[in-house]
Amino acid sequence: MNPISAATLRAWLQDGGELAVLDAREEGEFAAAHLFWAVPCPLSRRELRARALLPRPDVRVVCTDGGRDEAERLADWLESVGYTDVSLLEGGTPAWAASGGELFSGVNVPSKGFGEWVEHHYGTESIDAAELKALLDAKGKLVILDSRPFDEFKRMSIPGARNVPGGELAYRIGDLVPDPETLIVVNCAGRTRSILGAESLRRAGVPNRVVALRNGTMGWELAGLAVTRGAADRYPLGRPRTEALAKDRARAFAEASGVGVIGALDLARYEDDPRRTLYVFDVRDPDEYLASHRPGSISAPGGQLVQATDQWIGVRNARIALIDDDGVRARMTASWLRQMGHRDVFTVDGGLAEASPKARALVIPELRAKVPTISVADLAAALDSGTGTVVVDVALSREFRDGHIPGAQWGVRTRLAALAEALGFAPRVAITSPDGAVARLAYEEVELLTPGETFVLDGGTAAWRAFGRPLVRDRTSPPDAACIDVWLRPYDRNEGVAEAMRAYLSWEVGLVQQIAREPSVRFGVAAE
Repeated sequence: MNPISAATLRAWLQDGGELAVLDAREEGEFAAAHLFWAVPCPLSRRELRARALLPRPDVRVVCTDGGRDEAERLADWLESVGYTDVSLLEGGTPAWAASGGELFSGVNVPSKGFGEWVEHHYGTESIDAAELKALLDAKGKLVILDSRPFDEFKRMSIPGARNVPGGELAYRIGDLVPDPETLIVVNCAGRTRSILGAESLRRAGVPNRVVALRNGTMGWELAGLAVTRGAADRYPLGRPRTEALAKDRARAFAEASGVGVIGALDLARYEDDPRRTLYVFDVRDPDEYLASHRPGSISAPGGQLVQATDQWIGVRNARIALIDDDGVRARMTASWLRQMGHRDVFTVDGGLAEASPKARALVIPELRAKVPTISVADLAAALDSGTGTVVVDVALSREFRDGHIPGAQWGVRTRLAALAEALGFAPRVAITSPDGAVARLAYEEVELLTPGETFVLDGGTAAWRAFGRPLVRDRTSPPDAACIDVWLRPYDRNEGVAEAMRAYLSWEVGLVQQIAREPSVRFGVAAE
C-alpha cells in the first residue's frame, strides 16, 4: 500500500478524479469523528461493504481510521482480493485534524448537511410540533405524510400520519392529496427527510402549501406529545392515476438540475467501460425491486438514497445511473443527487427492459467457502439437551436486541477474542447472524477460540424464527456503551433519550456552519 499525507489526500479530494475514502472502524467509532467524505467500511463487514462500495478494482482508494491499525488491515485485505490502487492515510483521522482538516461526528453527514443546505437555500417552510397539534385539534384541512421507510414508520409516528417514503412523494401526491387547499405536512424522525420531502413537493410545483415538521417525531416527543406505535397506514401500491402529471413535474425539476438522460444501450456501454466506476440503482419501492429488476442493479429507494448516500456510494465522481419504471422517481432522486454534488448522474429510459425476477446478486467469493453447518432442528435439539452448546451471534447490536436465540452470546466479528472465556470449554459452538452471511465470514475466527466443534447455523437467525422457535427481545443487551458497531439513534438508547434527541437536532442544524469550513464541499448546480 502507499502511505500518503493529509496534504496529499486534500489535493486528491479536489482534483476531480474518482476517489474512495474508506474508514475501517466500526460505525459507532466512526461516528465519533471522521472526515466529511469518509465512508464507513468496518473490518467486521469488509467483504460485504467493500465490494458494494468499490465495484471497480483499480479505483483509487484511501483507507483511514482513528489512528490505530484498522486502516492498515483493511488496506492489506483490499490488496489481497485484487484492488490495485490502495493508499493509507498516515496517522488517520488525528493526522487530518492536526493538519487543519475538519472532523465531523455522526453518520450520513453529506446527506444530513445537504438537507440543512436545502432548507437555507430554498427557504423550506416548516412548522413546529405545537403548531401542528393546534391544527389537528382545530380539525384543519391537512394531511401528514411520513417520509421514512415503513419499518421506521411502524416504530413510531405522528398520530394520523400516513407513510409515504420520500422517493414516492412527488410520484403519488396527485392521488393522495387532490385538493390544492389541503395543507401538506411532511415529517421524518428528525429533520433531513422532512426537509427534502417537503422541498421535493415544492420543487415539483405542487400547488398546495407544503411544510416540513420541524424536528420530526423527535420534536413531537420533546414537546411532550405522544407518538403512535405500530401504525400501518401507508400509500397504495401500483401506478398512480395522476402519473402523467407527476412525469411532467419531475421532468421540469430534473432539467433545472442538469440531470442527464440515457437509454438502455448507453447504460450497457457504461457497464462495459473499465475506466469508470458505475453504480446502477433501482429507486423504486423495495417490493417492486424484489418482484423484478435489472441484472446487476442495486435496490436503493430514492428517499433513502438521498438521505444516506454513504451507504451506497463509496466513490466520489463516479457515474450514477438511476432506474425506475416511468422516470418520475429516478428524475426526482437524480435531481437531488446532482445538487448534492454528484455530477455524473443519469436516469435511464428503458432501464428495466432486461428485468428479471431472478437477476444476479452481488458476488461475495468468501460466502462460497465451505464451512460446517448445523440445521435449526439439530441446534434446537442440542440446546434443549443442555449439553453445553454455545451460540455466538455476530448480528449488529441493534439487530441482536430486536431478537436473538435464547442464551446467545453477542460479539463483533473481528473482535471475538472477548468471548474466549465463554468459548474455551464449549463442546460445540454455533455461529449465527440474521441471514447467516456474516456468520459464515466469522467461522475461522470463532474456530480459533474453541477446542469444540464449530458450525454455522444454516439460514441464520431468520431460519430459527421461520422454524417457529422463540427469540429473545431485550433492548438492554448489549448495553449502550458496548454498541460500538452501530451509531445508536436517540430512540435506540436506554438512558438519556431526551438529551440525545436534543443533541442530535442541534448537531443537524449546526452542520451548515461546520461544512462551510470544509473547502472540498460544494452543494448546488448554479455555478455550472
